[in-house]
Amino acid sequence: MPPSAEEVAGYRGLHAAAQRGDVAAIVRIASPRDLESRDGRGRTPLHVATFARQRKAIQALVHAGADTAVLEQDRYDAVTIAAVADDEETLRVLLAAGASAKLITSRYDGTALIAAAHLGHDGVVRQLIAAHAPLDHVNNLHWTALIEAIVLGDGGARHLAVVRELLAAGADHSLTDREGRTPLALARARGYTAIAEALEGVGAK
Repeated sequence: MPPSAEEVAGYRGLHAAAQRGDVAAIVRIASPRDLESRDGRGRTPLHVATFARQRKAIQALVHAGADTAVLEQDRYDAVTIAAVADDEETLRVLLAAGASAKLITSRYDGTALIAAAHLGHDGVVRQLIAAHAPLDHVNNLHWTALIEAIVLGDGGARHLAVVRELLAAGADHSLTDREGRTPLALARARGYTAIAEALEGVGAK
């Protein structure tokens, strides 16, 4: 969850510098303790900079030693924050700075890839796949990224693009949900004809 206006108004020190993208201040005041300091919802300055799309601040914080794998209160790391926001440029900066696409995040024990697939963020999915995100991770709902793109998607163009990206990367279309339903069965049940056809095209059953 992004910081509220009230939270932003209360920021001081490195959190405030991260929010406003003040690279000079970050360079001047960053210390190991401040880099890992947390606001009331467990956000570090790196989380705050990511929510605020302050990309130069992100680079400065990582250069100063900020831990890109830290999770905030909702168990999101910076990569998942950018993925959920459909913020491709910030995600690109984070991955270039060494942030991992492989972390287990969120209260669903998912990944940034699962979150992006669910939301139909096809460009983000493409980046995460290129960064070696785990294609077939199963979250605690017993869903993979491929399944989430179907059961939580709208069957439209962006979710279709996500499905195609996942299949082209080699996502396992035989993995089922908790009731034993395959992605193809789920797509057919929802009337998502184009997604079903994409699955059939790679031999899904």
